[in-house]
Amino acid sequence: MSTDAVRIKKDAIRIKRDVSPASIILSILKWTFLLFLFAYAVFPVIWLAIASLKTNGELMANPFSLPKIWQFKNYTKAITVSGIGRMMLNSVVISMAATALNILITSMAAYSVSRFEFKGNKLLQTAFSSGILVPLNALMVPYFVLISNIGLYNKMGGLILVYTAIGVPISTFIVMGFMKSVPKELEEAAVIDGANFYKRFFTVIFPLSRSGIVTAGTFQFLTCWNEFVYANLLTSSQTVRTIQLGIRYFTNQFSTDYVSMYAAIIVSILPSITAYVLFQNQIIAGLTSGAVKG
Repeated sequence: MSTDAVRIKKDAIRIKRDVSPASIILSILKWTFLLFLFAYAVFPVIWLAIASLKTNGELMANPFSLPKIWQFKNYTKAITVSGIGRMMLNSVVISMAATALNILITSMAAYSVSRFEFKGNKLLQTAFSSGILVPLNALMVPYFVLISNIGLYNKMGGLILVYTAIGVPISTFIVMGFMKSVPKELEEAAVIDGANFYKRFFTVIFPLSRSGIVTAGTFQFLTCWNEFVYANLLTSSQTVRTIQLGIRYFTNQFSTDYVSMYAAIIVSILPSITAYVLFQNQIIAGLTSGAVKG
């Protein structure tokens, strides 16, 4: 029997072994579980999108039916009547500014802690890791008092500083793991070439930690965009408030415009979905690489 015939026979035996009844059952269970998770995650969004195109009467009569006439005017009403457009602009400015400032601060902190040995280094690393466990609601009073005393209440600058601060522990923790994985030989070569502290950071360490920085930045942006408690606590006028606060304007003491509120919710989650779609490869690579390199 020729070598090719033997190989083909072995492949056939292996394939037959792989399609045993037990493997088929396991495969069915696996795909059933994955489809359940997919439906669990996607169905609420699909229902919300369909409900936002109904009238309030249709929604109350049959929440799971398709609309008789697609009410696209609900989106126009959500954007114009409640001032969602201005609030979305506020959210974009605040989220992007807080993300940029957070990444600048945490990348420098992670570089100092992960690349240099000094007294108190381990204590700082523990402090950053422990900061992730502190509930944000426990800091409401200190932040409110601090922001009020420095004159930043009801100003975008106050929210930007608070959002930057609350994201420091997790961002530093993520970026620190990537910077630790950069070979020291690269930095030593830069020193030999005459690179100073800042040049080594911006030309060697920062670019090589790009996956971790993008991952931390994406999480920070989504946190800022979806945050409600501090936006409600530290602002009082519609000209400063974010889009998450604008959604509640569709509810009053006597009635609720559900369909317009759902349209506003759909509008508010579009930037989050867009950010993840644009950076999903970097996020997945950052999470998987960090799990191995940390």
